[in-house]
Amino acid sequence: MNVKAQLAILMVLIGCCTNVIFLELMIQQDPGAGNLVTFSQFLVIAIEGLVFTTKFLTVKPKVPFSSWIILVIMYFLVSVSNNYALNFNIPMPLHMIFRAGSLMANMLMGIALLGKRYSVTKYLSVLMITLGITVCTIMSAKSSPKVDSTKSDSENATQAEEDKFWLIVGISLLTFALFMSARMGIYQEVIYGKFGKHPREALFFTHALPLPGFLLLAPDILSHFNILMASAPIVIPILNISMPSMLLYLLGNVITQYLCISAVFILTTECASLTVTLVVTLRKFLSLLFSILYFQNPFTMFHWVGTGLVFGGTLLFSDIPGMIRASKAKKET
Repeated sequence: MNVKAQLAILMVLIGCCTNVIFLELMIQQDPGAGNLVTFSQFLVIAIEGLVFTTKFLTVKPKVPFSSWIILVIMYFLVSVSNNYALNFNIPMPLHMIFRAGSLMANMLMGIALLGKRYSVTKYLSVLMITLGITVCTIMSAKSSPKVDSTKSDSENATQAEEDKFWLIVGISLLTFALFMSARMGIYQEVIYGKFGKHPREALFFTHALPLPGFLLLAPDILSHFNILMASAPIVIPILNISMPSMLLYLLGNVITQYLCISAVFILTTECASLTVTLVVTLRKFLSLLFSILYFQNPFTMFHWVGTGLVFGGTLLFSDIPGMIRASKAKKET
């Protein structure tokens, strides 16, 4: 494995894991900041693409502009739904576990839209992932709600029912994002098959074209930006500069998001699919583990069972033993 690939693996683990940490630090102070986070990520990645990918729009696109429109709409809906779901009582660990179920959604979409058929092992792996997500969702819904001692039992009961309702709304958003993301992947394959793979161009257009769509969310974004600027200040060591804590977390989230996306792009071009699968799966598991231990998110034995099913199903679906055998056979020849 070359140095570039090793550096990419390191940046995926550091960048992607740190990205989730900064997001959770923000969500702890303002659970409704999802749209602000999404807009900030889109803006920064779009500016980077404008400068380095399109050379200020002087580079002619390899894919017709019209072909990006549907992909852009889907990507916008997926990104907003995923982050906005955190506003509806979705615990961060459940959020991560749901997003780890992308293989299940991709397979179901492949069966429904493309008429694909898979091996028994892959059906078993998807069953494991589905059961795992279901177990974690049920246990999150059953977790004891916070009891306010200043309220009566009936008021606490009403609040608990309201919290469960909003949890269902959040789960619905995550489910929608999961399957929309899978549909987006199929559409992206169609574009790549027709015009060739141009991931840097895709990255730019999927982040730049949706920016006007955030005007619809402008009041919400502005409201949470004001909350961000009013957050408790933090003094940055060495520089001795004071800035709002949430602003620091947002900057950290956006920068690490860019590092994460760039590193995954390099990884897919430099490494075999086996390496990419293992690194991405490890990254998701480390992020989940850190969220549970550092932020002390409630996580029962059943949550662990569900997590084991999700990640075990992911590895089974990826056919790690078969990929290892194929890799060895390739080296021998």
